[in-house]
Amino acid sequence: MTTISSFDARLIRVPLTRPWAADVTSVGVVATHVMRADGAEGWGFSWTPQIGAEAVLALLQQDIPAFAVGRSADPAEIWPELWRHLHEAGGGGLTTIAIAGLDLALWDAAARAAGAPVSTLIGRRRESVRSYGSGINLHYELDDLLAQARRWVDAGFGAVKMKVGSPDLARDVERVAAVRDVIGPDRALMVDANQRWDLDRATTAVEALAASGIAWIEEPLRADDLAGHIELARRLRAGSGVPIALGENVHTRYRFDDFVRSGAAQVVQPNIVRVGGITPFLEIAGDAHAAGVDLHPHLLPELSGQLALTLPQEVLVEDIEDAAFGALGALEGPSPVAIADGTLTEVPHEGLGLRFTHRKD
Repeated sequence: MTTISSFDARLIRVPLTRPWAADVTSVGVVATHVMRADGAEGWGFSWTPQIGAEAVLALLQQDIPAFAVGRSADPAEIWPELWRHLHEAGGGGLTTIAIAGLDLALWDAAARAAGAPVSTLIGRRRESVRSYGSGINLHYELDDLLAQARRWVDAGFGAVKMKVGSPDLARDVERVAAVRDVIGPDRALMVDANQRWDLDRATTAVEALAASGIAWIEEPLRADDLAGHIELARRLRAGSGVPIALGENVHTRYRFDDFVRSGAAQVVQPNIVRVGGITPFLEIAGDAHAAGVDLHPHLLPELSGQLALTLPQEVLVEDIEDAAFGALGALEGPSPVAIADGTLTEVPHEGLGLRFTHRKD
């Protein structure tokens, strides 16, 4: 058995070219490095927008290496043991976000030892996947939003996503209709409320927005409100039929199972870092495929795009405008993926191909 001989982590702040809100102007990346006893090494990362990076860093510098060094370097073996060890600090959230820093580094080390990308190590099923244009744009003026929509069209995206959840529903209705006019009738249009509604407001809003032909409503309610999503799904089935998408704030395989088995979500969107890395993400994707539920990973196209090539189901990879690590200048080398004409492909690399700069912005 190959074991972990050392593990370390460091925090960098990556400024956002397009701030996601007045108080979200950067993302925190905790870059990680693992050494195996056989000499193989790997690089990974954890990630969180603006809030919580220092807490994640503390777990990655203290509790996680204290437990992991000397144990198996097989991510499938150590992941459940580490999760159980950290469980008293929380079954998900900060703990799973931190675990991802080790899990990704171990996968990277294994692939580098094999002289291959992670997608080859897992088993690549396709050479490309579709990507969709996305934006954090609820605060945009209408003209700026429509200019963004035109850029998505010009970039060749076949699907796009925008934010909703304004205090005035009429503003949302106007903006969604205006974006639909720009992108035309043949592109998919998804909308994301980021947990801004209660059940009755969500029911009213989704039925109003459905007139513009929306493909899904994302996070209409508080993300942990299982009962509310069950009831909203029932109401929407009896009305417009718009599917509910969620998952960026669901942190464990078990909780995803709750939402899928209950019919509360028709689309699941795990964030690979927030669920704890590649190891649990592949399990969640397998569960979704078995249940016949669509899966489209949340953010991080340089990571989620590589894994999308390995999944049995076809997925859409989210590409937020000017927010990929490569576009933000956060990587030491070229991005391991390329997106052109709404299609993501891999660029030749070993491991994950994601090593971060040493700046401390």
